[in-house]
Amino acid sequence: MKKFFVYSLLIVAFMGSSFTGTSQTADEVIDKYVAAIGGKENWKKINSIRMEGNVEVQGLEIPFTMQAVNGKGVRTDGEFQGNFFIDIITPAKGWSQNPMAGKATLQPLTDDELKDKLDELDIQGAFIDYKEKGSVVEYLGKDEEDGNDYYKIKLTTKNKNETTYFFDTKTFLVYKQESVSKQQGQDVKVVVKSLDYQNVEGGIKMPFKMDQGQAVLAAKKYIVNGTIDEKVFSDK
Repeated sequence: MKKFFVYSLLIVAFMGSSFTGTSQTADEVIDKYVAAIGGKENWKKINSIRMEGNVEVQGLEIPFTMQAVNGKGVRTDGEFQGNFFIDIITPAKGWSQNPMAGKATLQPLTDDELKDKLDELDIQGAFIDYKEKGSVVEYLGKDEEDGNDYYKIKLTTKNKNETTYFFDTKTFLVYKQESVSKQQGQDVKVVVKSLDYQNVEGGIKMPFKMDQGQAVLAAKKYIVNGTIDEKVFSDK
């Protein structure tokens, strides 16, 4: 989710060229991934998601909620020892509040920070109809980690954001994402592991644990296609 709590990165966790030396193509792997998480038709019915859970940092648990309406807004809220953390993204503007970083009130995101987060507005997943969305993919070969093999595919969105996804060769679920984000004006590599996939409402499957190394996001509940007041996606 790019500062003390990087929740927004959750949504993004649900996002072909030809494979060399294999009969598979990138699109075949992507198709199997989409099928593994519930199928294209189910995901295209997802208009809103609310998630509740905790961010675990150095033995502490910080409760948070994330609310998202597809293409319109994403908002995350957290509270720790009386400090309130807020992150809001819309197509045109974004704001953040992080007392741990000296932002005691909502502050506008810079153009670079907003561009870095814009793809999080696509809660239906970056690989659903990725060509129609203006994205391109590139196969980067296979990799091995912790005794498992992974297909590596880099996705570049129309916003020029690049993320490399590691697909488990057995389950075709995304195990890991690698990207570069802007943090206080600096490019920082972000690695997120998606774990504990479970079925949720709407016939889709989502990870209940996102491991960023220094912080682990543990989801407790997803509410799919519930009512979300779009007024929450403002600085008012």
